[in-house]
Amino acid sequence: MKFEIKVEKVKESRISQFDPKNIGFGKIFTDHMFVADYKNGEWTDLRIIPYGPFSLSPATSSIHYGQAIFEGMKAFASVENNIDITLFRPSENAKRLNRSAVRMAMPEIPEELFLQSLDSLLKLDRAWVPRTEGGALYIRPYMFATDDFIGVKPSENYRFAIFCCPVGPYYNKALRVKVEEDFSRAAPGGVGFTKCAGNYGAALYPTALAQKEGYDQILWTDPIEHKFVEETGTTNFFAVFENEIVTPSLTQSLLAGITRDSVISGLQHLGYTVTERPLSVQELIDRKSEIKELFITGTAATLVNLDGFGFRGTYHGIFEESKTQASKTVKQFLDDLKVCRISDPFKWVEIL
Repeated sequence: MKFEIKVEKVKESRISQFDPKNIGFGKIFTDHMFVADYKNGEWTDLRIIPYGPFSLSPATSSIHYGQAIFEGMKAFASVENNIDITLFRPSENAKRLNRSAVRMAMPEIPEELFLQSLDSLLKLDRAWVPRTEGGALYIRPYMFATDDFIGVKPSENYRFAIFCCPVGPYYNKALRVKVEEDFSRAAPGGVGFTKCAGNYGAALYPTALAQKEGYDQILWTDPIEHKFVEETGTTNFFAVFENEIVTPSLTQSLLAGITRDSVISGLQHLGYTVTERPLSVQELIDRKSEIKELFITGTAATLVNLDGFGFRGTYHGIFEESKTQASKTVKQFLDDLKVCRISDPFKWVEIL
């Protein structure tokens, strides 16, 4: 199905303000954004407009009751020529956004609309995709409730929007994480598997406490016993042992990361054994001598090694540059896929 999307272009591009050699992360935004409004049971007024603020009522229901979900994805410059840009598994982001929408009592976005709006926006702002090593165009699709009403009920009206920002690497060093035992990210039956705003807001305070102790992030544990590791504040977790690579099994309290899934498939394609199973903090400690590396995965972070982890006042250092073969190999493999440097055995990459 083809959707009609109105386009209002900026009078003058701001791209001259963009220095591709000094990008940072999340502070520079492209010229345009896509917006659609859900009214009377359907998505209406599909439009691409100049990037700018929204006008919202003080009673906007998402501000009060948290009906807000989002996705994160990236576009890349193809190495085959200076024109093509690529998207990595965009349909998976559409599917996950809709899983989040169902759980948060929000309307789903037709996958065709999600993909067409991305295509139209990226073709218009394609010049903003960095051509620098490690650079990408970060894409933020999101939806929030817009009822001008403060009664506690699902909103009847919503806004779906997409904006983009050129970015460099999110992290540039191996990270220190603290095993979290006092706070919980999510509970069984809750919304841990969704990308809803509240999951990230609730993580800010315990993360800030850990950062005061010298850590970069927290490593969440299960909410019942605080015995099994789950994920960090923004990424999925992997442990590389002598003969296997382990990542925690997906549960209702873990986010099914698209990068996580890509890394698992990539590692298996490269000949590594990957096991999805419960992984306890005690196992990490008991088998510390067998651990070759720990790493985390996510759209913004891509793949980052961990220096080690802190647990009950003891820091367990792991990181050794000479042992990071698995993470380096799969990261290079996925990086090459995304920019068409190698053939794509999974048919994950879409060229615009």
